Amino acid sequence: MTNTFTKPPSLRLCCAVFLAALTVPSSIAAQSRNSGAPSAVQGGGGTIAEAVRVEHPPKVDGSLSDPVWQTARLVSDFRQREPNEGEPATEKTEVRILFTRHAVYFGIHCYDSEPSRIVATELRRDVSQNLDDHFEILIDSSHDRRDAYVFQINPLGTQVDGLVVEEQGSNSGGDFDSGWDGVWISEARITSDGWTATVEIPFTTLNFTKSKNVTWGLNFKRFIRRKNEEDLWSAYRRTFGIAKVSRAGELTGITEIGGGRLFIVKPYGLIQYDKQSGANAKFPLTGGVDVKYGLRSNLVLNLTGNTDFADTDVDQVQFNLTPFKIFIPEKRQFFLENAGIFNFRLGADDQLFFSRQIGIDPVTGQQVPINGGGKMTGTIGRLALGVMEVDTRSSGPNPYANYAVVRLKESLWGGSYVGVMGIDKRSSNVLDTYNQAGGIDTRLVFFKNLVLDGHLAQSQSPGKPTGASDVGAILTYSSNWLDATAARRKVGPNFNPEVGFVEITDSNREFADLTFKARPKIAGIRELQFEGFIFHSPDTRGVVQTQEWQGTFRAEFNSGAYTDDDIADVFTQRITTPLNIFKNIFIPNGLYHFGRHQLTYGSRQDRRFTYNFFERFGDYYGGRLNEFRVRANYRPTPKFSVSASQTWNRFRLPQGNFSVDLASLQGNYSFSRFLTFSSTLQMDTANTRAVSANLRLRYNYRPDSDLFIIYNLGTQFVSLAAANPQQIRETRFAIKFTYSFRP
Repeated sequence: MTNTFTKPPSLRLCCAVFLAALTVPSSIAAQSRNSGAPSAVQGGGGTIAEAVRVEHPPKVDGSLSDPVWQTARLVSDFRQREPNEGEPATEKTEVRILFTRHAVYFGIHCYDSEPSRIVATELRRDVSQNLDDHFEILIDSSHDRRDAYVFQINPLGTQVDGLVVEEQGSNSGGDFDSGWDGVWISEARITSDGWTATVEIPFTTLNFTKSKNVTWGLNFKRFIRRKNEEDLWSAYRRTFGIAKVSRAGELTGITEIGGGRLFIVKPYGLIQYDKQSGANAKFPLTGGVDVKYGLRSNLVLNLTGNTDFADTDVDQVQFNLTPFKIFIPEKRQFFLENAGIFNFRLGADDQLFFSRQIGIDPVTGQQVPINGGGKMTGTIGRLALGVMEVDTRSSGPNPYANYAVVRLKESLWGGSYVGVMGIDKRSSNVLDTYNQAGGIDTRLVFFKNLVLDGHLAQSQSPGKPTGASDVGAILTYSSNWLDATAARRKVGPNFNPEVGFVEITDSNREFADLTFKARPKIAGIRELQFEGFIFHSPDTRGVVQTQEWQGTFRAEFNSGAYTDDDIADVFTQRITTPLNIFKNIFIPNGLYHFGRHQLTYGSRQDRRFTYNFFERFGDYYGGRLNEFRVRANYRPTPKFSVSASQTWNRFRLPQGNFSVDLASLQGNYSFSRFLTFSSTLQMDTANTRAVSANLRLRYNYRPDSDLFIIYNLGTQFVSLAAANPQQIRETRFAIKFTYSFRP
């Protein structure tokens, strides 16, 4: 059979695209400065603010006492997104914006009628601040109304930053993807009338080159934890939020600034002791380098050599109760930055490209050494571009491999796009020398809240010429009172994107979901939800493999507490290969029918002690299974926090009765915002050696430069495989030093 599936571009074509990109004129929108505009007025798509130029930068000390702040114009018209959409915020917020030739400055005053009740507990950088009061700044510096930088601070001045790509938040439901790290300065302090903060963002961090009369997209969000209140300057509709870049306001006034091209070199040095099960100890002394370079205002080149991920957070221990693979999110910095450009969604967690398949063995979880790689991401006019090439060397059962990925998205109207992707994997494995995948996808937005997503993808591997396609479409509707989804997808039996994630192949699935939302005037209740869905998935020959229907009730309370209860969850599941659920316990082949129920409750979130529990019970593959999970968090001071979780799985099966328990204890101590210690202890009774530990000391001695001291016992990355294969354990002690500088 003739091979009609062309190879996606490798490094030579990547370079060609790169050179072509350099010849494309910059697409930064420029508008005349309206020097007579007030500080914030209603504009065509939202609100307009004006930055004021100053010759000398203001003090960035967390206070607004520097007189230069008084020359700025106020931004103060914040409105509620939650709980009362469109109504004025219950607490006043003021923002002042200044700029010099090299940076933009934000002075923030969050007034509070009860400053003693401000919640501020997190000192660690890039850790979720959802349990704290916090403030977010969104900057769409290219004004393309699709992508943006986000800078978040709490009343302690702690930083979190990230990106919004194609108006999408993070996979975990947050406002933005926190994989990007920028160099910026923030300070904050709690005052007698609320809290204040000052922020300095260099133009180099935004990769913003010299320009005149510039217009940026701009938005602000304030979150008041004790009220569970979300206030925005623009895009305050409940179906929008700060990730809705196209509904952001505008910032004018920035003109005649100095060059701000991004150019950062970040070498590292690593001293390590590494001992894996059944192998001799190693004492490597090594180093490598990462480079970021702004090719244009909207285009960034990332290079990495001898890449190391010793400082990446460990995965939480998993116990897989299903015959399907499990999805574990990416955590490694090189792959996280601008990852949204490479997103090609196939359905639920399924992705045509899943970066975790590079440099991590998907079964054992062991790291595979990376020689180096390059990544170019950004936009050229209406075209979003992502090009990546990574080279890994042979390690244990993993042969040498090279990965090349190209992603293009052409922006259409109102958040719509059409895109293509090509992936090529080359390996020294004689039985699997190559794997290719490619596809076309689209998102079409109608009437702002009706969205059609569709895709057509294909893969090719040695000896699998047919049945290697995946085609599907999802229609979604979202409003304040109703969410509706209808999906249809067909996955061939030989569809095998090795650099992607597909939970199950050989399926012809249909899915429908309705969620009704109500906000009754009941004390303490914010929203009630009633959801029902049905999922039907025979194989491509029409034989039923999986069916599920579910009815769910949810309640969200004004305090942040919630309940999530499956009234009924009814399954039909066919097992075609005996499922090794635990040690020598196998679920035999057959067609199983069973029903389960779920109860979940989470406490209010503005307390130093918070907790949630999860109980699921009922039938399970011819027997019974009871799952109970509890998690508690205690934050007595901003310097110290501890969390503990415990999961009990009680099996009563025809093959035997047994239990599997998972436990985790995490402790964090922050000597300051720049020196933090974290520890994670985990237990998994499904393993013969059940205990694992990770201890990490991080000293952020200068912006984007760190010293790490790390001890790890067990595994760092969890297996993606179905069932629960035994993973290789290792003992590792590492000292890693990074230094970031501009040449």
